Amino acid sequence: MALSVALNWGVGLLLALMTLLFIFRIVLTWYPQVDLTKLPVSLVVWPTEPLLAPVRKLVPPIGGVDISPVIWVGIITLLREILVGQQGLLRMLG
Repeated sequence: MALSVALNWGVGLLLALMTLLFIFRIVLTWYPQVDLTKLPVSLVVWPTEPLLAPVRKLVPPIGGVDISPVIWVGIITLLREILVGQQGLLRMLG
């Protein structure tokens, strides 16, 4: 029981953190002049870029705007609902 609660909490926290990072990436797309290699911006870029790069190859920018972070927010939100939502898989285990 305690393991499933800890797993549920940990996965929920990780998915919430990733959602927040991708929301920061959405905001960064509004400021193309920002250097993505400098701190503290690089702390947002480092964990998100490996996920964004393949999506950029599949989905081109729309009107010059990179929408790959928006796609990832949707994917993570769906995963969070499926895994730790009110009737999520990890909740059913506990």
